[in-house]
Amino acid sequence: MTGRIAIGGAAGFWGDAALATPQLLASGAVDYLVYDYLAEITLSILARARAADDSKGYATDFVSAAMAPNLEAIARQGVRVIANAGGVNPRACAEALRAELSRLGLELRVAVVLGDDLTDRAASLHEAGVTGMFSGDAFPAPETVASINAYLGAFPIAAALDAGADIVITGRCVDSAVTLGACIHAFGWTAEEGDRLAQGSLAGHILECGTQATGGNFTDWEQVVDSLPEAGYPIAWIDADGTVEIGKAPETGGLVSVGTVAEQMLYEIGDPRCYQLPDVICDFSAVTLEAVAPDRVRLQGARGHGAPDHYKTCVTWADGFRAGQLWTMIGRDARRKAEHLADAILKRTARMLERAGLPPLAESSVEILGAESHFGASASSLEPREVDLKIAAKHPSARGIGIFLKEMVGLALTAPPGLTGFAGARPKPSPVVRLFSFLLPRDAVAITVELDGVPVPFALPALPAPRDPGPPPADPTPPAAAEALVAVPLEALAFGRSGDKGDKANIGVIARHRDFLPWLADALAAGRVAACFDHFLVPGQAAPVERFYLPGAGAFNFLLHSVLGGGGVASLRADPQGKSYAQLLLAEPISLPRSLAAAHGLADAIVGETA
Repeated sequence: MTGRIAIGGAAGFWGDAALATPQLLASGAVDYLVYDYLAEITLSILARARAADDSKGYATDFVSAAMAPNLEAIARQGVRVIANAGGVNPRACAEALRAELSRLGLELRVAVVLGDDLTDRAASLHEAGVTGMFSGDAFPAPETVASINAYLGAFPIAAALDAGADIVITGRCVDSAVTLGACIHAFGWTAEEGDRLAQGSLAGHILECGTQATGGNFTDWEQVVDSLPEAGYPIAWIDADGTVEIGKAPETGGLVSVGTVAEQMLYEIGDPRCYQLPDVICDFSAVTLEAVAPDRVRLQGARGHGAPDHYKTCVTWADGFRAGQLWTMIGRDARRKAEHLADAILKRTARMLERAGLPPLAESSVEILGAESHFGASASSLEPREVDLKIAAKHPSARGIGIFLKEMVGLALTAPPGLTGFAGARPKPSPVVRLFSFLLPRDAVAITVELDGVPVPFALPALPAPRDPGPPPADPTPPAAAEALVAVPLEALAFGRSGDKGDKANIGVIARHRDFLPWLADALAAGRVAACFDHFLVPGQAAPVERFYLPGAGAFNFLLHSVLGGGGVASLRADPQGKSYAQLLLAEPISLPRSLAAAHGLADAIVGETA
């Protein structure tokens, strides 16, 4: 056991910048490097790669770009590495890495965690009548399934480290498990120490998206824009008692502040009192954030309420084909001309599909960008003279999408005047990959650990049963106002960040000062947020938006259901992952007393008075 460890977050997605690893190693500050490569769509891509070549199916750039140029420094500094780069083929990833180690004459030991890949169970799960945990839909037809992966936890990673692994490669684990696994190993935390497990998971959640914690996607981007090209990757310093501090390597760009870290804490979560991970059910509602030094923020207060008795398991499956194109229309009545062209393309496609004996398009999407905001309101009182037309469609067959693409291009000479576009290769049909999530009992998944090809004894510890976190915290209420109220944009009062989970989106809103909380609570009812995104929501939903209060951070989290058109590559939207939603909400006017606005220097932000 040790009193404190430092963990560097060196990758937030498959394709992240190669500079992260050498930057963190050059700092000399880290004991561990952790890498998060996997998203649901990534697994489907890796599954197709493995189907074509059984030596593939992992994140190859983990070996070639992150490890190979840096293995000597890793060995020299004694830094240990944990990565879910194994994808659907952890053994092949480990073998490729061992080949690099042999080439360099290094004797680092490589472990793999196995058991998450359940793709060979597609038929039995279909026959068992498994249904979706969110939708209630039936399990996809087995022949359409690309991948099935249970989201494993941190204890098998800790076991690999305990056995002497220098590098641990996993398949699908929850993103934060690569960090929590290091904590369990370093501090000897047990399954009963729920609060510490929750704090370690919180640290992993902050690290898992790389520079999103150090200034990337930050609301106040002007503060950091000049230094973002040299942004420092995040480092978590974690104590044996679970205290977490977030920082970055010295003399790097970006920013670590209460705002940047709080935004990342709320990123892609639902109910903050019930953030379910395989090892612990986390409650982040009371987490406090404190700036303790320049570019250093301390987080305390995460709680653990037992652990779930199941693994979230995700299926990716093929559901036809899609394609789209971006055109530019210029001149008088640009928007109306773009609408006419889109209507003509869809009508011509419908006729040609019928003539070919094919079914109609399964779905189409037309978005005219520059003429309207996402809210559907005019972006300008002046008629735009240049707009972008984004038109996309789905069809059960690649042939059907081919007809859509041919007719779209064929109408270019029959379009209204002013049509243009950036020259390049024409789009081609691409598979639509959908996500199906379900719950699998924990004892239905067999986890194994291997170190240099030799099995390591491992048994998942007995995890405590879920516990009720108690009643939710009461929302703050504004005092009766004895003065006129004024309206300011939400962005003047709060930070915001949004993200996705499948077809759901979340928007985290963090008050810049606690004085604003009662007024935010009053103004941002779930119904008002639903009204802002009404044109994206599925009509008739009983509760399309949920609101959660986090008193520790002075924040609210909004969860929007069925709002992304299927999400990911199943969606035809310009923003299929809800990344812009916070920016849209931050433009909403919020009422508060004029004296409060003046006390916080917001006089110039006032956009009007309210009754």
